[in-house]
Amino acid sequence: MADAFSVIPASVLRNLSDKLYEKRKNAALEIEGIVKQLASSGDHEKISAVIKLLATEFTGSPQANHRKGGLIGLAAATVGLSSEAAQHLEQIVPPVLSSFSDQDSRVRYYACEALYNIAKVVRGDFIIFFNKIFDALCKLSADSDANVQSAAHLLDRLVKDIVTESDQFSIEEFIPLLRERMNVLNPYVRQFLVGWITVLDSVPDIDMLGFLPDFLDGLFNMLSDSSREIRQQADSALSEFLLEIKNSPSVDYGRMAEILVQRAAALDEFTRLTAITWINEFVKLGGDQLFPYYADILGAILPCISDKEEKIRVVARETNEALRSIEANPTENFDVGGILSIARRQLDSEWEATRIEALHWISTLLNRHRAEVLCFLNDIFDTLLKALSDSSDEVVLLVLDIHACIAQDPPHFRQLVVFLVHNFRIDHSLLERRGALIIRRLCVLLDAERVYRELSTILEGEADLDFACVMVQALNLILLTSSELSELRELLKQSLVNAAGKDLFVSLYASWCHSPMAIISLCLLAQTYQHACAVIQSLVEEDINAKFLVQLDKLIRLLETPVFAYLRLQLLEPRQYIWLLKALYGLLMLLPQQSSAFKVLRRRLKTVPSYSFDGGNLKRAASGNPYSQILHHSGSQITEDGDIDQDNGNLQNGINFASLQQFKQMQQQHHMLAKSRAQSRNSSTSFLKEGPK
Repeated sequence: MADAFSVIPASVLRNLSDKLYEKRKNAALEIEGIVKQLASSGDHEKISAVIKLLATEFTGSPQANHRKGGLIGLAAATVGLSSEAAQHLEQIVPPVLSSFSDQDSRVRYYACEALYNIAKVVRGDFIIFFNKIFDALCKLSADSDANVQSAAHLLDRLVKDIVTESDQFSIEEFIPLLRERMNVLNPYVRQFLVGWITVLDSVPDIDMLGFLPDFLDGLFNMLSDSSREIRQQADSALSEFLLEIKNSPSVDYGRMAEILVQRAAALDEFTRLTAITWINEFVKLGGDQLFPYYADILGAILPCISDKEEKIRVVARETNEALRSIEANPTENFDVGGILSIARRQLDSEWEATRIEALHWISTLLNRHRAEVLCFLNDIFDTLLKALSDSSDEVVLLVLDIHACIAQDPPHFRQLVVFLVHNFRIDHSLLERRGALIIRRLCVLLDAERVYRELSTILEGEADLDFACVMVQALNLILLTSSELSELRELLKQSLVNAAGKDLFVSLYASWCHSPMAIISLCLLAQTYQHACAVIQSLVEEDINAKFLVQLDKLIRLLETPVFAYLRLQLLEPRQYIWLLKALYGLLMLLPQQSSAFKVLRRRLKTVPSYSFDGGNLKRAASGNPYSQILHHSGSQITEDGDIDQDNGNLQNGINFASLQQFKQMQQQHHMLAKSRAQSRNSSTSFLKEGPK
């Protein structure tokens, strides 16, 4: 230190700490000259002493003017050293960097100025301090003083120039520093960081693309900045990187895909659009690198398909189609279970378009990787079953397609039908709204006979008798009216002459017994008219209620449709179809005379040729009622319409009706349930009237 005082006059040191800038500047010029002379003589020991004096006595002083003088003095010493300054940088630069955090804004300003002048002299030699300089500049970019910011910007531009021309800059050491600051919210810092990213990316020898995953998330963060300028800068940087990715033979798609998936769900619209655009390009470019990330990517795409912004929806749909068109092998890290999990989760989406695409994915996986999908069936089956209650018809139809594909295996078929019945039982509105749609579609996909047989088997043992009755009536109406079930109707029409038809009739009969009107409809369809008569005549007071009459009204109207054209034509041959006539008259007698159904059926019966039965010959009836003799004929010689033969008791063309016992027993259960409820209601009413005792 003594050497320094002997070298630098006291007046110079005094002026260096003066409050006037001009005096400090002149003192710095004198120090520059002194150091230059010492350098020319090679006396670096004294130079070190001078630098140490400036650093400790001035830049470390509690007096602001001393600190200002010390900074300008260090810059002057560096200028004096010129080409030999590099060997003294370890002494010169640290005190200047420390001054960047000085509480006095003027000191911070002079620190920027000093380092600027030092950098101009040493250029690439000060790269060893780059990380510390970068850290200091990052803080100063958001300085509260405008002059300090301005000075920092000038220094920043110089440092960038030096870095771009230096071959000593280490991108590996710089990236952690950049990554730590990428999530800072200050707009000035963000501009500073984007500026550095852009500059470094423009340097051919620096591979910023290889480190993109380290700061990609931060760039996406900036897309939602309140400053338009920052958004544009971030977008420009991202666009440039995406272009480089397209032209690069080697890219780490995986790490970036994880970031993009998260950003695709951002609240900011522009961020979502940019993320989904990147994902779109990755799907096209990534190939097998992306196989392990397909599930996550799909999780990002599906919600965007229903985005409120049309541009996002368009890109998301394009990406979704591109992703689905790629056929991958599960042995190639293609996660079938992961994709199924994502699709299942998206079935709970509030958006119909997303749910539809999720179902398309499940269907695609079933077609391509059936064995793998069935391994995960327990994870998705319940959700698929619940989706049958979806508010969208298109969703329900797609779900049914998937269920049909799964139900190719008998256990799954049984599970599906059981759940359907369960769903209809707990939600009667579903049966009303969607029952016909679901049943008809399943009949198309899984064979109508198979579906109806399974439903009948389940309903035969149904404990909830009211539900069983409603369900059977719904199935019966679908059977009689749906075009998809025309083949099933044709088979039932042959019940008396065809073993397969008879077997189907018997299969349905057991459950159809829950509803008298359903049984009568089934018998009319199967042309077992004699049994229809027996059922009608077996009806008791409890059977003839409002619900029954509503069902009967529907049946009468159905008799006028093309489905029952064969039945109406059979009325042209009353001798051969005497039981049909008797059944129809039986129905007529059950209807209230003032009802429209009564009038419709009566008009139809009036068109029947007026013949009566007499000793095996047909004669015109003279009585007022042309059918009186027919309807009172014992039928002992007629086993079934169209088949005049000996009486075989309850065995009609191979169908054993067991003297109506099956039907009567089922109806008895319904009657007992109705009486039990009536008694319960009466007891409750009596209790309310009498009050507690």
